[in-house]
Amino acid sequence: MALACVGFPNVHATAWMLIPAAGALLGTFETTRCLRRRWSFYHGGVLLLLYADILVLAVILFLLLYPWAQWLQRT
Repeated sequence: MALACVGFPNVHATAWMLIPAAGALLGTFETTRCLRRRWSFYHGGVLLLLYADILVLAVILFLLLYPWAQWLQRT
């Protein structure tokens, strides 16, 4: 959804990217609720899912903020 909102590969600035960013942030929060106090293989699996969620969130935030960083783009 994030790639469709930003118009990949011709990335342009849009406020619609806030919707996938909020969804990914909510998903990451929901995944943290599955953690247990004692370590087990289940806990390790949830940690791997948290790392994947954080990676997706970082990509979405990059796509959200990159079009406004004019100093990074060639003119």
